[in-house]
Amino acid sequence: MATKKTTKSAKSDSRRDFLALTAASFGAVGAGSVAWPFINSMNPAKDTLALSTTEVNLTPIQVGQSITVMWRGKPVFIRRRTEKEIAEARDVDTSKLIDPQSDEERVQNPEWLVLVGVCTHLGCVPSGQKVGESRGEYDGWFCPCHGSHYDTSGRIRKGPAPKNLAVPSYEFLNDNTTLKIG
Repeated sequence: MATKKTTKSAKSDSRRDFLALTAASFGAVGAGSVAWPFINSMNPAKDTLALSTTEVNLTPIQVGQSITVMWRGKPVFIRRRTEKEIAEARDVDTSKLIDPQSDEERVQNPEWLVLVGVCTHLGCVPSGQKVGESRGEYDGWFCPCHGSHYDTSGRIRKGPAPKNLAVPSYEFLNDNTTLKIG
């Protein structure tokens, strides 16, 4: 008779184990189905991902000309610099700058300067992109909001701005004719 009780006890133990495993599985699936929408909401939106990079055709830009493109909701200044502008940018004593950075650190190709066009003081958009606009004392950009002057490398030279104009991450996709920002 002890054998029948042991067999009956083993069957009820296996049923109990099965029910416990099933309940735990349903609990895990339930917790996952509740947690997934919350975790997924932390991912960037599709429209944000679409704006994460911008490609620009550089072919129509002439030497000495600037264009402005939008990237992540901010203006990006792209300037095809003249030999004079490149020389001016390289001849600066960086030890006397507010935010010391050489021109070589700021560009991948000396001919092309790519900057986020937002003043580092209070976020205004500096002038100097269009023909006839004030380019400041250093022939670069001038922030009309509080008077910051930037040079031909986008470095702060005078005024309240604490840092140089930011250089976004970018790469040339082919022979300097297409630029990918971001």
